[in-house]
Amino acid sequence: MWGGFQLSGSGFQPRIAPDKVVTMARARSSALRKGRYNQHGLYYLLTTATEGRQPCLADPRAASEVLRSLMWLDEQERISLVAAVVMPDHLHIVIELRQGGLETVMHSLKSFTSNQINKLLGRSGQLWQRQYHDHAVRSEAELMEKIQYCLGNPVRAGIVQHYRDYPYWYCAYEV
Repeated sequence: MWGGFQLSGSGFQPRIAPDKVVTMARARSSALRKGRYNQHGLYYLLTTATEGRQPCLADPRAASEVLRSLMWLDEQERISLVAAVVMPDHLHIVIELRQGGLETVMHSLKSFTSNQINKLLGRSGQLWQRQYHDHAVRSEAELMEKIQYCLGNPVRAGIVQHYRDYPYWYCAYEV
């Protein structure tokens, strides 16, 4: 049990092959891209925020567009979407990288959703901050932790009592 969540014995069964576990240490840097490591088949927790942390994603149309776009990337097999939560001013996703690099996936997501959300909300300008944070998942236990962290965001923010009460989340596994 972690943060109020308990993983169901029947639903959550991801397996990370030993050769897919990242063992290299990454140097921390103020530049988020420095030391970024991309490998197909690895799992990542990715976090990005709206420009100036504006709550643009609080609008249901915007939050739904982000989730639809993530599903499209999954359908195109560029990623395998494991978990996502769209917060009013940021996004957390857990993915398995399938095609391309993290930069390409994030650019596609941000570019498309920015154009769509600007149209939907009648706004213009940059929607997303340029940077994003990535964390390579190194074990099955860490994968479960990152999924729970992702889904627990609206609870920690005090928006809802339980993540299932928040409308803008997705998880491929039963938790």
